[in-house]
Amino acid sequence: MKDLQDCYILKNGVKMPCVGYGTYKTHEEETYRAVRAAIDIGYRHIDTASLYGNEAAVGRAVRDCGLPREELFVTSKLWNDDQGYESTLAAFARTLEQLGMDYVDLYLIHWPIPEGREGDWQTLNQESWRAMEELYRAGKIRALGVSNFLPRHLQSLMDTAQVPVMVDQLEIHPMRHQREAVNFCQRNGIQVEAWAPLVRGRAFDDPVLRSLAEKYQKTVPQICLRWSMQQGIVPLPKSSHEGRIRENADIFDFALAPEDMAKLLTLDGELGVGRHPDHFGEKK
Repeated sequence: MKDLQDCYILKNGVKMPCVGYGTYKTHEEETYRAVRAAIDIGYRHIDTASLYGNEAAVGRAVRDCGLPREELFVTSKLWNDDQGYESTLAAFARTLEQLGMDYVDLYLIHWPIPEGREGDWQTLNQESWRAMEELYRAGKIRALGVSNFLPRHLQSLMDTAQVPVMVDQLEIHPMRHQREAVNFCQRNGIQVEAWAPLVRGRAFDDPVLRSLAEKYQKTVPQICLRWSMQQGIVPLPKSSHEGRIRENADIFDFALAPEDMAKLLTLDGELGVGRHPDHFGEKK
């Protein structure tokens, strides 16, 4: 991968740009400005979700950017409350309306086990997937995937899926490696994406990351993103500041040496920013 527009090829031949721009927790106008800036800088992969409440701003930015729609890769996600066959169809229709688009490039089930569905989550996932398969065959979704699914969640879905799982988006960063899930995905041809690849800013003072940033004359975020890329993982960095959006794209002119990749193994398990997928719906 040599620049933001280089792509991985998903199971069905769809091309996914190797770095995405994340939009979690940004309000409408902030999202619009940031997505426009990201596209101008060269990002072609934009990640949103119905939960984020900013699909309309993402759609407006895509329409106003001056590029043909087919040059951009747009992802959205099915929220927990909308899982199930009929409710997935309805939720997806709302997503298209909010985005102002005829299709999305990638649609994900956001979490495997919604609150209150701990006893029948497998069936619920399968029904949601059946609706997504129908939308896929109708040309409304170009690629299907999931988010926060660990191997047992993936296997349950794969047991009945007619259209294969193509993507799994997980919390992955130098403090949380998710090796079991990443290995499972890579064995099964599922492209892995990393949400919170910068640990939401919480890793910036880590001495190992700071020493590597100094060694390579890069920033800690650039070290984190390069680490993801060297494992074949698509990072989804998020910032609302144009300078940082540009900085996060500047990761193609260096490579972490094997001994430095090994150093980062020592950080695994130190910090996570999200909840465990098996317990997402439980009260804290």
